[in-house]
Amino acid sequence: MEQHRNQKMVQQQQQEDLEEMQHGPFPVEQLQASGIASLDIKKLKDAGLCTVESVAYTPRKDLLQIKGISEAKVDKIMEAASKLVPLGFTSASQLHAQRLEIIQITSGSSELDKILEGGVETGSITEIYGEFRCGKTQLCHTLCVTCQLPLDQGGGEGKAMYIDAEGTFRPQRLLQIAERFGLNGADVLENVAYARAYNTDHQSRLLLEAASMMVETRFALMIVDSATALYRTDFTGRGELSARQMHLAKFLRSLQKLADEFGVAVVITNQVVAQVDGTAIFAGPQMKPIGGNIMAHASTTRLALRKGRGEERICKVISSPCLAEAEARFQISPGGVADVKD
Repeated sequence: MEQHRNQKMVQQQQQEDLEEMQHGPFPVEQLQASGIASLDIKKLKDAGLCTVESVAYTPRKDLLQIKGISEAKVDKIMEAASKLVPLGFTSASQLHAQRLEIIQITSGSSELDKILEGGVETGSITEIYGEFRCGKTQLCHTLCVTCQLPLDQGGGEGKAMYIDAEGTFRPQRLLQIAERFGLNGADVLENVAYARAYNTDHQSRLLLEAASMMVETRFALMIVDSATALYRTDFTGRGELSARQMHLAKFLRSLQKLADEFGVAVVITNQVVAQVDGTAIFAGPQMKPIGGNIMAHASTTRLALRKGRGEERICKVISSPCLAEAEARFQISPGGVADVKD
């Protein structure tokens, strides 16, 4: 009788452990239980597929391109992955319950959080665009610190990842912002993984490295500042436009996959171009974000920043599936993004 009870308790514990694991993505090694050879799993990892989710979300033709994996093996791998990852329909009420658990990361300004309904949403791409000196990089630096705060303080209790394409990342700013939030500066710096991107191919390769790091530890935030800077220089002229847009679309798709798999908040900044046409004579040149429709469709939430008086900046929600179009004023202080002091 006693033995039976103990067995039941062990089974219950295993069930709980399994449910506990369900919250995060499944490591790709779990495919071994479905009869996939460890050598094939190593090939998947080398190709940047570190979770069962990433395998399930990858198109069949992309899996066929992995060296050493035959067509029969691809079918077996896909079948095993689809058993672990739900890919069918679910009811709206179930989805609603899942969305209620989504974490929002505070921006540091309560006005800005109000129009974002709590802060930057995890599990989706938020794009911030505006001209130089309007606070894009400062907002990114502030988020790097606030994502490490406890959940009850509007944080994400996770690490931050920063891909810097412009060379504007400054650790001393993180120390100043950490001081404002009462966090230990050394710990804050330790929890930010930084990489400088030198060209568009390198920028895309860094995402593969990012995926393998996210499997090992919990990241709450991924920043790419700026996602489009290198595309402006690596591809020039009309002749390379379609190649540029295809490359950019693949990069943004990879970012969306990271957001889906690991539930990180992806924040990308974007540069602008002055649109000089007939109306520019009367109202001055209009600023529009670069990257065209591909960029516009890829980001879930689009925010436009512009300069106000002095240190004041204005943020406007341009497009979002659930936020109303609204504006908020904030200012850039030594402690990062904060509310405007009237």
